[in-house]
Amino acid sequence: MYVNGFYSTLVLIDVLETQIQLLVPAALHSSTRGSDGKQAEQNYEPISAHYPPRRIDQSSLSTRLSWTGAGSVRLVRRRSDQEPETMDHRFGLLVLLAAGLLCLSLAPVSQAEHQVEDGLDDDVDVEDELDLGLAGADEEELEGDVQDEAPPAPTTPPIPKVTYKAPEPMGEHFFAESFDRGTLDGWVVSIAKKEDTDEEIAKYDGKWAVEEMKDSKLPGDQGLVLKSRAKHHAISAQLLRPFTFDTQPLIVQYEVNFQAGIDCGGAYIKLLTQTPDLDLDQFVDKTPYTIMFGPDKCGEDYKLHFIFRHKNPKTGEYEEKHAKKPDSDLRTYYTDKKTHLYTLVLNPDNTFEVLVDQTVVNSGSLLTDVTPPVNPLAEIEDPEDHKPEDWDERPKIQDPDAVKPEDWDEDAPAQVPDEDAVKPDGWLDDEPEYIGDPEAVKPEDWDVDMDGEWEAPQIPNAACESAPGCGAWSRPVIDNPAYKGKWKPPMIDNPNYQGVWKPRKIANPDFFEDLHPFRMSPFNAVGLELWSMTSDIFFDNFFISNDRSTAERWATDGWGLKKAAEGAADPGLATQMMNAAEERPWLWVVYVLTVALPIVLIVIFCCTGKKKSAATPAEYKKTDEPQPDVKEEEEEEQEEKAEEAEESSPAAEGKSDKEDSPGEEEDAKNDEDEDPSVDEKLEDDVLRRSPRTKKVMKPERIPRKQ
Repeated sequence: MYVNGFYSTLVLIDVLETQIQLLVPAALHSSTRGSDGKQAEQNYEPISAHYPPRRIDQSSLSTRLSWTGAGSVRLVRRRSDQEPETMDHRFGLLVLLAAGLLCLSLAPVSQAEHQVEDGLDDDVDVEDELDLGLAGADEEELEGDVQDEAPPAPTTPPIPKVTYKAPEPMGEHFFAESFDRGTLDGWVVSIAKKEDTDEEIAKYDGKWAVEEMKDSKLPGDQGLVLKSRAKHHAISAQLLRPFTFDTQPLIVQYEVNFQAGIDCGGAYIKLLTQTPDLDLDQFVDKTPYTIMFGPDKCGEDYKLHFIFRHKNPKTGEYEEKHAKKPDSDLRTYYTDKKTHLYTLVLNPDNTFEVLVDQTVVNSGSLLTDVTPPVNPLAEIEDPEDHKPEDWDERPKIQDPDAVKPEDWDEDAPAQVPDEDAVKPDGWLDDEPEYIGDPEAVKPEDWDVDMDGEWEAPQIPNAACESAPGCGAWSRPVIDNPAYKGKWKPPMIDNPNYQGVWKPRKIANPDFFEDLHPFRMSPFNAVGLELWSMTSDIFFDNFFISNDRSTAERWATDGWGLKKAAEGAADPGLATQMMNAAEERPWLWVVYVLTVALPIVLIVIFCCTGKKKSAATPAEYKKTDEPQPDVKEEEEEEQEEKAEEAEESSPAAEGKSDKEDSPGEEEDAKNDEDEDPSVDEKLEDDVLRRSPRTKKVMKPERIPRKQ
């Protein structure tokens, strides 16, 4: 599919280039046939050599008709090496932009189809359902029809229909469940009650069902679905045989789809520890487990648990060890309503990997990347040690020998009136700054007993508007230069400073060193013990093995097929952009800028720029650029001027002038040579008659008088 998109892009680029060459003729140079009919054509090449025949504007100055020796007409244009460089750059930019937009539009379709092809193996049937209209015809007739008839118009193929086939476990494995039998055979639903919980919600009475997803892209693919909300759920199944941690790795993987999203709840699994009293009918939250693994979310806290229970070799007690949090953003896995594959890999060298959709999102060591650490500290603080009463932790103390100076006045105010201030002239001491509003009227419903004595509201005094101030004048206050505040002795280093006290270290009586935390307790069952505020959580394709290649094969046959089907049914690029903008409105600004910027650049590069001025003869010599063929016209013009000068004066008078004053004729000739305006005028006439500057036909020559 990528190849078809690539060739389609090449075809579009070719068409765009052709149209640009034909629609922008003013950007190309023109030329005329020289005296020998060859010089002017050496910079031209036939258009038909590159493009099929098209209708071309006859007024275009970049094209011309050239007569061949056989009397036929040949349409030619200037070669690209003579075209202006600026226009080449603009055309190239326009073509590249168009090709880029085409590739961008073809990428989602090609990618989806490519995913479908990669996700299918030899055992999967893909029905394209494309009716080619050739069924029932003989091979010879088909070949003739294909050769004679024109190819049909290209049509968009429908989305491939993927036929589901249940994955089959191959290789070493301890548990494999795809639920494609449509029943819960082999699974045990817990009937226990949860301790220390209200009686109304203590029962594990959440419903389970085996069914297809609501929006399934693979008809026939069934899974385990959590059907109830706000209830406790517990279900489990026995392994084919117990898993023992020895020299082989552990690979656990399963699929989860939050069909209705997830508000608060988990979708993790527990690998139940092999114990003599393990009863799957009584599976509860306190049932011993070896590993808990899977997604969990409540509010905005998105988690991907990997917890294992480690046995203390000295006390025999178990303690939960939590792996560090993943660095990746997990939000998408909970909100996109797609099926995701969760994989846990434990290696005998104590390393672990957590993968989502076969991509590592967390990894580390069981010895260093879990909390609390597997091995306790060799030394601990002595709980019986206490800080002495005379222990001095003060690094600085007040100088005991310091004495307050005699002139230190602690009672001096921080601010004092400015003695140099003078009342401004015109200050109105008898006028208040605010007065009662003379136009205010007491409301009719005013109750003196309830509201008190009525007073008019205060308004600024109009008399103070033109004065520097009103009311009693007082001096402004300034900072007191004699103010020093309360005296304190200066701080000095504490000669008795002993540092920060810490209890002494003693050997940890509970210390042990377990260098092989991978050797966990064996487990013989897998279970889901969940509480969720959201229903319709879909589980599928549980697999436990000690061979990673076997687990990857199982993932390809199961989750890989789902991914291919979901990818083929994904909306196009435009729909995805619209959906993203609905969640993040600020993306509309990005879309507008992305669309407007290329358009503005195209307009700027193609519709603006300096026009190339007419070249002077000196510039032709410097650049070796072909000059217009105006030599013959220049000679004809000079002949016309000479004949007009002869006819304007009598022949006899001209002869006498030449005989009587030969010196004057030579002087006039020298003056004409020395006059630069004559050369400039002649040069202007040459350029004016050049085909490069002519835009209308040359007027017919006036016949000479006989």
